[in-house]
Amino acid sequence: MSNTSHSPATQSSPESGFGRFLRATEIDPRLLGMVGALVLIWVAFETYSTIVLGRPSMLLGAAQSEANGFLTPRNVWNLSVQTAYIGIMATGMVLVIVTRNIDLSVGSIMGMVGMYMGLLQVDFLTPALGLGHPAIWAITVIFGIAMGVLIGALQGSMIAYLNIPSFIVTLGGLLVWRGAAFLVAGGKTIAPMDDTFALIGGGSFGALGRTGSWIFAAVAVVAVVWGVIKSRKARTLHGFQQRPVWAEWFMGGLICAVILGATAIVNSYIWPKGNIKKYYDQLGLAVPEGAEFGHGYAYPVLILIVVAIFMTVLMTRTRFGRYVFAIGGNPEAAALSGINTRAMTVKIFALMGGLAGIAAVIGSARQNSATNAMGNLDELYVIAAAVVGGTSLAGGVGTVYGAIIGALILTSLQTGMVLIGFGDGSYQRIVIGIALVLAVWLDIVYRKRIK
Repeated sequence: MSNTSHSPATQSSPESGFGRFLRATEIDPRLLGMVGALVLIWVAFETYSTIVLGRPSMLLGAAQSEANGFLTPRNVWNLSVQTAYIGIMATGMVLVIVTRNIDLSVGSIMGMVGMYMGLLQVDFLTPALGLGHPAIWAITVIFGIAMGVLIGALQGSMIAYLNIPSFIVTLGGLLVWRGAAFLVAGGKTIAPMDDTFALIGGGSFGALGRTGSWIFAAVAVVAVVWGVIKSRKARTLHGFQQRPVWAEWFMGGLICAVILGATAIVNSYIWPKGNIKKYYDQLGLAVPEGAEFGHGYAYPVLILIVVAIFMTVLMTRTRFGRYVFAIGGNPEAAALSGINTRAMTVKIFALMGGLAGIAAVIGSARQNSATNAMGNLDELYVIAAAVVGGTSLAGGVGTVYGAIIGALILTSLQTGMVLIGFGDGSYQRIVIGIALVLAVWLDIVYRKRIK
């Protein structure tokens, strides 16, 4: 009688080389999928705009002044600025959705906070302190963020202590705050904003410039290298399994390459000639021959980076973050283990409101005005960014970097459709709606496969 037994090695299929690579580098497959989708979108729009529409592209050798494709420094820079405020709110929406809640009011909070900041500047601070007083922008920013926090805390308290579903509370908030924004100014646009405050929204003067951006990039690269070294020491100290050295430095090198590449792109977007003339006119000097300035990183992008770092640390390195995922995984078990789930709900919604306040600062500063249209339907884009970025509506799963990539994907779709001639908002909503449904379906498929 023959021996029909098999060794374990013959029973299981050998791991592929790509699988070993993912395991060694600890890259989330969903992250690869999101990055792959983003690259595919960029390539598709660049191909359509340069080949089908016949527009010159820098990738095909056109000069910057002639290039009009999708992947030009100007378009990529504008894309980063447009992504900033949606990405900021999406990082907070991750916490809300992870805990099995939803916030439909963030766009309306953004609009109302922006309107009140405009009124504060125009009707109170400027008459009291004088035009251009350096304290105006600081007081406005603090006021806007604080107002967002208070609104978020109010909604969170209703959800936590009155047991009203978050969908109903924030749907009511969507209507109430939008109506309040209209009533407080009678539907009028409030403008202009303080000149220093307007810099927060970006633009030629609201950016670091070439030198500042390269300094920022150098500091970021040093921080990445330091982080890799510290991570290996921490794993050794706590007895955790080390990643292969090549995997550690591959990931560190990849992040550094992205930082340096992004810096080169934003620095290659030069100021318009009118802005250069305005700059030298303010200095009382004539414009030198061949004067040229690169924009560098816009302030909204820097704010997004700071928020992303803060939110990542909050979610992955603090007790607060562990409580968030514990509540999302099993709310009943979390409450029985001693977590004050009601207080956590209030804190999460207060944080979401504060992030909406930051988005209102960027939005009103970028427009240099406060309008009733600001933030309109942005709650849907924020939720979509979080979900497209891998946050599960079932709760317990979500990442800050995923939400930011999701925001970049949605903004790329919007910008690309405008570039190729589909600027009508109806087409954009159709495409984003399809992307949202597809992202949820892929999340369901992925969760089934890993069970």
